[in-house]
Amino acid sequence: MKKEMMIQWMTEGHISVPKALLKHYTDIGLSEGECMLLLHVHSFISEGNDFPTPEDLSERMAASSEKCSTMLRGLIHKGVLSLEQHQDEANGVFSESYSLMPLWEKLLYYYFQAQKKPSKPDEDLFTMFEREFGRPLSPIEIEQISMWIDDDEHSNTLIKTALKEAVMAGIMNFRYIDRILLEWKKNGIKTPEQAKVYGEKFHRNRNKKNDTTEKKDPFPFYNWLEN
Repeated sequence: MKKEMMIQWMTEGHISVPKALLKHYTDIGLSEGECMLLLHVHSFISEGNDFPTPEDLSERMAASSEKCSTMLRGLIHKGVLSLEQHQDEANGVFSESYSLMPLWEKLLYYYFQAQKKPSKPDEDLFTMFEREFGRPLSPIEIEQISMWIDDDEHSNTLIKTALKEAVMAGIMNFRYIDRILLEWKKNGIKTPEQAKVYGEKFHRNRNKKNDTTEKKDPFPFYNWLEN
């Protein structure tokens, strides 16, 4: 008897649950109950029933058919479950079915996002900033450095070069460093060597302008980004 039960249990089959669903269901705005309901819909579809009723779902869940019906409408509204209509070409009869394709598409987005391994500021970069500023960095400043790397795609070495430029100018603030990096990105500067050539050219032009004016800029480095 036990052997027969074991065989029956094994032949009932299994469903594959993407790990991404378990990892990201809260990211796409699903509750535990909604996630479990989707798993049961997935199970019914794998069994050949692509339009389980609220009553069908309620029999497998600790929720009433009314609650299941409400959750189904909510999942459609959230864009993770779709209701599709089909017409039989032979007799013209319409039928409906659920599709989990919107859910898989959302999870695929989070999967690819997770595969991206953003560059992280190296410890030397933090240490260099703290040494030059003479204090620990604030959380906002740490986030700013991360944004320079992840969002603006500046290399650690280029950020260090921008910091050195700020030190030379005697202007120790993140806004000034951000302006330097913004100007470099606008001009296609990606390496410290390119930044050096660009900076020398800029300062030569700046000095020529200063020579033609009686009153020189008391802060020659501060506005170096201005054209």
